[in-house]
Amino acid sequence: MALFVLADTHLSITTHKPMDIFGSRWKDHTDRIRQEWEAVVSPDDTVVIPGDISWGMNFEEAREDFLFLDSLPGHKLISKGNHDYWWATKSKQDAFFEKEGITTISQLYNNAYKVDEYMVCGSRGWYNDDHNAPKDSDYQKIVNREVGRMELSIKAANDIDPKLEKLMFLHFPPVFGDYVCEEIVDCLVSNGIRRCYYGHIHGKYSCPPVTSYRGIDFYIISADYLDFKPMLID
Repeated sequence: MALFVLADTHLSITTHKPMDIFGSRWKDHTDRIRQEWEAVVSPDDTVVIPGDISWGMNFEEAREDFLFLDSLPGHKLISKGNHDYWWATKSKQDAFFEKEGITTISQLYNNAYKVDEYMVCGSRGWYNDDHNAPKDSDYQKIVNREVGRMELSIKAANDIDPKLEKLMFLHFPPVFGDYVCEEIVDCLVSNGIRRCYYGHIHGKYSCPPVTSYRGIDFYIISADYLDFKPMLID
């Protein structure tokens, strides 16, 4: 049993949103995801997908994207990104998946999962800074809310097995370039988390794969950065 991560799949099988307008690396990216995924992931493995999963605006529009993910090997743990407009409560998502016969996708949201020797924790995080956030959004309020959700996830992990290493998966980067969200980093430090994985960043292929800050390693795992190949966590 192995643990992998791949953020920002940006699937649009029904909505037909072309991703190659964001660069040639995105050409035929759905086919590339399948090819790279099937090359490394086995049925007993788990893949975390931290946000921006489907361009669908609701469950029906995202249905084919979920079926595509369900057809790939392994179990998938999905969390919310800024483009996941279809997102709903866990109970609604579970009911939809049961109706559609989707059995390999679970929601990572205010909870945690034991995967082999790890505890998988996660939340969305928030934009790199208040200049990039949506207009009129309350940056500090939302950051505080996300820290609260991270704490809930970490508590759930400790309730399951406090001895295992906790890994944090976020959509937005807490540390990137000159930007640092100290509130989120404080949460990670105070809870003893030493590895954090984030997506959201696209087209920055020359940036380092790992950035260390305050004793934590931050890994960029956007799908295009990884050439659409799920990254093994070891």
